[in-house]
Amino acid sequence: MRISIRSCMIVLLFGILVLIPACNQTAQIGIPAPEPPQGLESLSKEIRKPYLQLFKISPKLRFTDTEINQMQKYLQKGQDYCVGQFKARAEKYNSEIAEDKSRLKQGKSNGEAGEQHALRCKIKDLELLESQAKVLAQHAIPVAYKNREAKLDLIQQWPSELKKIKKEIADGSYLHRHWGDVKDIGFRQIAPGQKDDIPLGREEIRRMKESGMMPPEVKDKAIDNYVNSVAQKVARHSDLHIPLHVTVLNSREINAFSLPGGYLFVERGLLQATDNESELAGVLGHEIAHVVCRHGHKLMKKQMIAGIFYQAAQVAAMVLTGGVAGIGTYYALQYGFYGLGLVMNLKMLGVSREYELQADQLGMQYAWNSDYDPQGFIKFFDKMATHEGYINGVSWFHTHPPFYTRMVDAEREIMFLPRKPHYIVNTTAFMKMKRELKKVTQKSRKKEKNRPSLEPGKNVQGCAPPRKFEFKSNEPIENLCQSPNLVQAKQTPGKNIYRGQEGPRP
Repeated sequence: MRISIRSCMIVLLFGILVLIPACNQTAQIGIPAPEPPQGLESLSKEIRKPYLQLFKISPKLRFTDTEINQMQKYLQKGQDYCVGQFKARAEKYNSEIAEDKSRLKQGKSNGEAGEQHALRCKIKDLELLESQAKVLAQHAIPVAYKNREAKLDLIQQWPSELKKIKKEIADGSYLHRHWGDVKDIGFRQIAPGQKDDIPLGREEIRRMKESGMMPPEVKDKAIDNYVNSVAQKVARHSDLHIPLHVTVLNSREINAFSLPGGYLFVERGLLQATDNESELAGVLGHEIAHVVCRHGHKLMKKQMIAGIFYQAAQVAAMVLTGGVAGIGTYYALQYGFYGLGLVMNLKMLGVSREYELQADQLGMQYAWNSDYDPQGFIKFFDKMATHEGYINGVSWFHTHPPFYTRMVDAEREIMFLPRKPHYIVNTTAFMKMKRELKKVTQKSRKKEKNRPSLEPGKNVQGCAPPRKFEFKSNEPIENLCQSPNLVQAKQTPGKNIYRGQEGPRP
């Protein structure tokens, strides 16, 4: 008996509701944050530096195990505090929403039209704030602290790791590592049967499109041609033995994903987030490696494919009852301005830490074999984890391996790769693509402004733009937790209408 996608979604929806844990204790908003350890200001500054810089300087740093342990405890306390603050805010907003909806219901019988409209506007504002607070507590804040912890581990453990790596290079044992035969890239068979995955990938794409889970494509030949050219170049220098089909999706999510059989999808947000071609090549190499290793096929074989609907289950009920055109519009309801967010974990990849580490290793080999700087991937990862990317690209880090393991394994692989005299970092073609991308982004924003959406209260006319939490890439996560700023949504690109501390609206 065939079970429909919608039926699966409904079943999963009820499963999620059953699994939601009860929360009996709520942190008090505004309580003092944990005090940083005395005398560790220098260590605190070091763990905010980029990974590549720490790889160079950590052997010269001198911090005791006691200092490291003190900082580890402080980071854990900081994460608990920060998560608690935003959980408390989410619950506070939820309570206010319930009260205002009750008042709205009572007002309908009294015919107080002006008050009803004001309440609808307030509910719209509160629902968006609630969704943002949930994402911060559940995903973004933990990612930011995992990044800090990884850099602390790097300072403590990299010097000894570096000695081992140098020894392996000196005695030649590094050549015997798994997939160490980089001179044979293209002639190796990483996982036999790549062509058998082509029908599987086609079917998944069909199902995703029918379910409304696939964002629209970017209709710009210049961008399509550029991304395809870079991807095909990396593919030619990889172990991929089937055609590669590249699609650029018009989504602001910072992500790329691949499906079995050589189907690679790059989202507009990722192109915006990359600063040079080597970063893009690193990410593309990583996704091509997933196809080469047949990770999608292996996950399906383990019956993990059902998980692709997990994130969309909450939306399913709305799709069925609200007549919504597709799940692609759900982001404003569930994640505010965070883009498609976790829904694109439909990629079926990233759910296995082992697979991610394998894709990292092979992806850097493929970028290197294409003459790109293999450090581009580390730079992109670091930028996303350190700056505002941990907010706007939460799905990029979802269920990935521990940051320390991932970064150390990446740096180790780079040191093992034969050094080339020149690496490609950036090109004029990349810069042209970025200029064209700005035009596409502006058009997309105009269309999104008038497009029907699930965003709470979006279609309520006459309301001021809702508020949202403000993020500054050059400020530490502690600032966000201790004194979050709320800004009013932009009416025109680049212009903030309102900015102020959290509190009553003006």
